[in-house]
Amino acid sequence: MSTQDFGESTLPLPEDEWTRVAIARGMPVSVAQKIPHLPDTPGVYLWKDADGSVLYVGKAKRLRARVRSYWAQDHESSPKTRGLLRKVRDLDTIVVPSEAHALVLEATLIKEYHPRFNIALRDDKSYPYIKVTVQEPFPRVLVTRRLLDDGARYFGPYTDVGSMRRALNVVKRIFTVRSCHYALPKEAPERPCLDYFIKRCKAPCVGYQDAAEYRAMIDEVVWFLDGRTSDVVKRVRERMLEASERLDFERAAELRDALMHLERMEEPTVVLEVEGGDRDVVGYARDGEDACVVILRVRSGKLMGRDHRLLENAEGEDDQAVLGACLAQWYRTLEARAGDLLVPFDFEDREMLQATLEGTQVRVPQRGPRRALVDLADKNAQHLLEEFKLAALEAEERAADPVYELQRELGLPRLPRSLVCFDISHAQGTDVVASAVWFENARPKRAEYRKFKIKIHEGNDDFRSMHEVVTRFFRRRLDEEKPLPDLAVIDGGKGQLGAAKAAIDELGVTQIGLISLAKRDEEIFLPGRPDPVRLPRRSPALRMLQQARDEAHRFAVTFQRQKRAARTITSELLRIPGIGPSKRRALLHVFGSVQGVKEATVDQIAQVPGFGHTSARKVLEALGVVLSDAPPSLDPSVASPAAPSADIPPPNESA
Repeated sequence: MSTQDFGESTLPLPEDEWTRVAIARGMPVSVAQKIPHLPDTPGVYLWKDADGSVLYVGKAKRLRARVRSYWAQDHESSPKTRGLLRKVRDLDTIVVPSEAHALVLEATLIKEYHPRFNIALRDDKSYPYIKVTVQEPFPRVLVTRRLLDDGARYFGPYTDVGSMRRALNVVKRIFTVRSCHYALPKEAPERPCLDYFIKRCKAPCVGYQDAAEYRAMIDEVVWFLDGRTSDVVKRVRERMLEASERLDFERAAELRDALMHLERMEEPTVVLEVEGGDRDVVGYARDGEDACVVILRVRSGKLMGRDHRLLENAEGEDDQAVLGACLAQWYRTLEARAGDLLVPFDFEDREMLQATLEGTQVRVPQRGPRRALVDLADKNAQHLLEEFKLAALEAEERAADPVYELQRELGLPRLPRSLVCFDISHAQGTDVVASAVWFENARPKRAEYRKFKIKIHEGNDDFRSMHEVVTRFFRRRLDEEKPLPDLAVIDGGKGQLGAAKAAIDELGVTQIGLISLAKRDEEIFLPGRPDPVRLPRRSPALRMLQQARDEAHRFAVTFQRQKRAARTITSELLRIPGIGPSKRRALLHVFGSVQGVKEATVDQIAQVPGFGHTSARKVLEALGVVLSDAPPSLDPSVASPAAPSADIPPPNESA
């Protein structure tokens, strides 16, 4: 055993190479003492700071291996994890029987401690619920902002307070639910209140309505709030017919009016019919460290409502971890759940979450009507996240749908609102140039286009050319403190991608995504993945990448042709003796091209600074222009001989 000073005490340490490396990386000795004694069983771990405050709560299939993994690497790609480890001073663990128990306990502890380094659901305490006190003999329907484990049924939370008020108004209009606060039947008034006389209540408080009839009405209220409007309509119609058969026409008329209101309400809720049945459909959108999860409530094939959560502090976490954390903390606690939960993609904790959801099957649809439902939920999540971003003044305009699809399909850490695409162009190894075109929210931003002359080498070496242009582009943006793109797209395959990755790594740029698009099969390569990604040919995300690639190619080819034309012109002028670089530039500036010089006269060339009539004649003769032997004009400004005077007749004309 060895010892190491920590504060004022000297603590024994196990003589373990891994432990010594971890301590060298900053692991506290108090943590190092606990790690060898941790079990390889499921559990929950809590990282704490020097004051004992919980910094992070995590779950593990094997506690010892999971805790050790924090100190097994440098976490250069995760600033959040590095920040966490700098503050860690202690560790607590709780052993549980299974991974499912660990998932539940993790969600409970996160809600209790609100650790600053966990993925955080935005505070939903301000969101109201509709509470039905089904545990009482004569239940009430009321609004609350506190979610208690008291046996009542809670519906919500309602992120749209207007929709909650509309639901309450329907309940009050159709159902005769009591509004008093008496603890019936223990407490009761001597006479009914005004609600009885305006037919808003049947006065169960004084015995005018028995408990069985009142309970049957409450069941209908619960069905209605749960989205099962068709069941309520069917039951009310049956009771209306029964009342008419008993010749209780007053009661039948009341039920008829209620039925009319219910049928009118049911019509606008028929938004879609997808194989019928009840489903909760999850949508997901991500932009940097912010994410949004939406749940569409589909009942009997009809879209009944939408709930959402905004998540913060997701930096450094992949989409699977973010979605799993949200569903564990939020969806698992909902009381009104459907039999099917459709999620947009698989995640590590899906089986554990499945084990905690009684009667709900978690599915990941790949195609067909169910996938269409998930896509609809994704669009809702994108819309809500954009609204959140716009409200926070963090975005100037909305991102297009292909941007979200590209992030989802490629698993990019950041939403690629801005991307730059690089392309190399040359003519058989000569006149090598490059281009960088900038797209913002799937649209070209030409003010950010850049073109480059390859300087380091000549010849057909696309890898070295790509390394040079990527280095120059990002170095200049860093030097000028300009914003970096969210994604860099390379026109080419694995070789060009590797050259660009090396250039970015050398500059220390780690916060951007990097991909390459190969022309042949439209394959997308990502660093660290051996196999390419192939998007459907009609995918909007693929079309956006193709547009950026084609625009970069067009911009590079145009510049390469201009450079080649200038070189061709210069090469012809190089053959003229006595004409140096400054005179060549002067000729091209005045006449624009070699053809323009050929079409000029001796007098016009002689007017160019640095030229005289003698040098002008040499230029034209060198270019193959046949000149007359007439002497030059005495006045350079005169381009043709003067006209004869009217007083002197021409020689061939008689007097």
